[in-house]
Amino acid sequence: MIDLDAYLRRLDYRGPREPGVALLRTLCASQPAHIPYENIDPLLGTPPSLEPAAVTEKLLHARRGGYCFEQNLLLKLALEALGFEVEALAARVVWMRPADAPLRPRSHMLLKVAVPQGQGTDTYIADAGFGGNLMDTPLPLVADEPQRTPHATLRFTLDGELYTAETRLPAGWTPMYRFTLEPHAAADYEPLNWFTATHPSSIFCHNLLMERVTPELRVGLFNDRLVQRRPDVPPVTTRLNSQPEFDAALEQHFQLELATEQRSALWAKLPKGLDQFVTP
Repeated sequence: MIDLDAYLRRLDYRGPREPGVALLRTLCASQPAHIPYENIDPLLGTPPSLEPAAVTEKLLHARRGGYCFEQNLLLKLALEALGFEVEALAARVVWMRPADAPLRPRSHMLLKVAVPQGQGTDTYIADAGFGGNLMDTPLPLVADEPQRTPHATLRFTLDGELYTAETRLPAGWTPMYRFTLEPHAAADYEPLNWFTATHPSSIFCHNLLMERVTPELRVGLFNDRLVQRRPDVPPVTTRLNSQPEFDAALEQHFQLELATEQRSALWAKLPKGLDQFVTP
């Protein structure tokens, strides 16, 4: 299902392959550092394929990035090949939405990972695809316990069977998405992926979102706004004002070398000069 050697080369990982929390943490940090989050295909009108061969060809061999379904499918395939037990889940995104906003469909994929620990297992949530606030570490699935990462403080809350992933912002705890532990099969993601990549109300059809995270830098491109965040330092925002500036940002910050016609099509499609996403 996956060329594991190619995946580990893409992540520049040469260490041990024994399943455990150390390896899980390393992969969850390395994937968003080396494989950028991006929704280029939906923005240009091409729904991404979730066939494993297509995902691995795009993200590994073509050295592209992808959005949540692609990123977390790739991570799932790699973890399973390494001997981890993984279940795919689906979440309802509430990030930056008013508390009384209408309920939206589940549109995000995340992973529940069983990690060998002594004679038993510990349960972690791994998520390589939440664009706009990428996670770079797996989180133990425990409620009401703040968990510090290089770029954020996160936690899960629990109401009955419903978990909420939250991040702490200056204004306080802010919800990102809500999910249950109901496993989802590959077929369950096909309509979710189609909706997210094609529906007129989807922000991914109207905006470019790109993000890459290393321990030292979180860099995001939101249409023509490049935002660089370093731990404990105010963010630096730059407006890209020309095609050459845009092309340079793709290569320098996201390590993407797209064909000339694709870069031109992207630049022509981007909303420009705005501080918020285009939301139909």
